Parts: sequence; C-alpha cells; structure tokens
Amino acid sequence: MAGGVRTLADGNTKLTILITRPANLDAITLTELQAGIEASCKVAKSGTKFSPSASDTEQDAPLCNEGNSAALGASNYEGTLAPFWYLDKDGKYVLEDNAVYEAARAKGATLTYVFREGPKSAVAWAQDDRYDAYVGVSDNPQKSDGGGYVKRTIPVQVQAAALDKTVAASG
Repeated sequence: MAGGVRTLADGNTKLTILITRPANLDAITLTELQAGIEASCKVAKSGTKFSPSASDTEQDAPLCNEGNSAALGASNYEGTLAPFWYLDKDGKYVLEDNAVYEAARAKGATLTYVFREGPKSAVAWAQDDRYDAYVGVSDNPQKSDGGGYVKRTIPVQVQAAALDKTVAASG
C-alpha cells in the first residue's frame, strides 16, 4: 500500500468563482484562481452541487443486433449554487458581504466555478492542485424554504466543464 488514506469530504472542498472565463479551462492558472471570489464558506453544502449527469444516449444498433443497445452521446452536467444571504443585526442586506450572491444573481450571468477536493478549503490554491471547473449561466435565484440560514438557490445551466485537471503555472 502506497500510504494513501481515505479522506472525509467535510471541510475539504474549496470553491472559487471566476468572473472572467479562464484562457484555458483545462489549465487554469494560479493567477486566474487568485483573482477569483473565494466562495467555500459563502455557500451551503446542502444546496450547492456541480457534477456530470447521465449522458445522452443514441439508439442506433445495427440491424443484426438483438435487443436494444445504446451508445453514449453528448455529456451532460448539472449545477446549483446556494449562497448564504448576509444580513446586518437589523435584518438588512449587506452588499459588501454578499459577493458570491451578487456575482451569480442576475439571470444570464456567466461564471466559472472551480472546485478542489483535498486540502482544507482554507488552504490557498497551489500549482499542480487538481480541480474540476464548470462554466455556467445563472437562472433566477429561488428563495430558501425557510429552514436553516437565509440563502438563495440559483440553478446554473452548465455550458462547459473540465474534469480532473491540474492548476497550471502562472506566467
């Protein structure tokens, strides 16, 4: 055994949101990540999910095949962001504390969501960190169900993804 250990996901997911799409989604640079919005502590675990979903299938078997065999077609992705709403002691919205919500709240906002699983979320990005990135377009924010913290759920239509990539050197 090489010494690898199973690691709990709890607290080990970092999310950075990029307002400007990176030059190369498959090789996001450290400089691009450092310019992003640190969102790990600003979104709810329970409502934030970006992931591949089932691919389209094509039913195009040759005449000689028995049964219905399918071929995998286009890849699909899903995305939902659940930013907390930060309010002051009087219950008023605090603009400067709501950078994540402000970036994603407008229908049609196109952002890049970059996730790292591994070191604690508070650990800064480093060259050679592995990441998944999703370019997504925001839909209208939905109000929370009244449970837990005040937040909004924002459906995101994922337009492109880069999975299991490595942070590139800046320069």
